[in-house]
Amino acid sequence: MLAPNLKRTLRTRQVQGDTPGILTQILDEGTNLAVWQRQLPAHIGDFAALVVALDQPLAESRVLDLPEEDTQPALHGLAAGFSDLHGYEGFIADVSWLVSAFACLLGAQRVGLRLRTLDKAMCPRFHVDHVPVRLLTTYAGVGSQWLEEGVMDRRRLAQPEAEPVDPQIIQQFGCGDVGLLKGEKWHGNEGAGLIHRSPEPAPGERRLILTLDWLA
Repeated sequence: MLAPNLKRTLRTRQVQGDTPGILTQILDEGTNLAVWQRQLPAHIGDFAALVVALDQPLAESRVLDLPEEDTQPALHGLAAGFSDLHGYEGFIADVSWLVSAFACLLGAQRVGLRLRTLDKAMCPRFHVDHVPVRLLTTYAGVGSQWLEEGVMDRRRLAQPEAEPVDPQIIQQFGCGDVGLLKGEKWHGNEGAGLIHRSPEPAPGERRLILTLDWLA
C-alpha cells in the first residue's frame, strides 16, 4: 500500500513563476498547480478594493462559448452594478484576457465563469476539485490556501482533526496571483488533484474572486 503513495508524492509537483508563461506547465504530467505570481495593475487593484469596500453583493455565473481560438468572450454587462467605478474597463479587459488565455491553453470551447465577493470561507476544509482544471485568482482580499503533496493524508480530506495547523506548511496565493489547479477529472491526474481551501477573511474583510472552469 505504501509504494503507490510514495510514487505519487515523488512525481506530483507545483510550479510558480513571475511571467504568464509558467501557466503552460499545467499541461505537464505530474504538475497539479501552476501559479503566475503577478502584481495587479494599480487601476485594477483600486477597482477591486472599491468593489469590496462598497459591501454590495456580487455573485455572477456565465457559460461562455468560444468555438474558435480568436473568439472574444461575451462579458457585456459583467459586474454591471460597478461599471461607474474607475478601473472597471481595465478590470473587464483583464478578465477577458484570462478567459481567452485559459481557453487557448486548453483548447476549450466552453468555459464556466464565476465572479463573486465573499465575506467568509466558501470551502473552509481542505479538499480537491472534481473538475479537469480550474483557474482561480483573487482580485481583492486574501488568496486561497493549498498544500504540497504529502502534507495531508488524502484519505482524510474534509476531516477537521486531520487538517494541518502549522502555518509554515500551508501555502497561499498572493492577491492578484493566477493559479491553474488540476482536479480529479484531468486524465492521468486521478488521485492527485491539488489540495486547497478558501481562507477565512478577517472580521470586516471581503474578497473578490474569479474562477474559470473548462467545460468542453
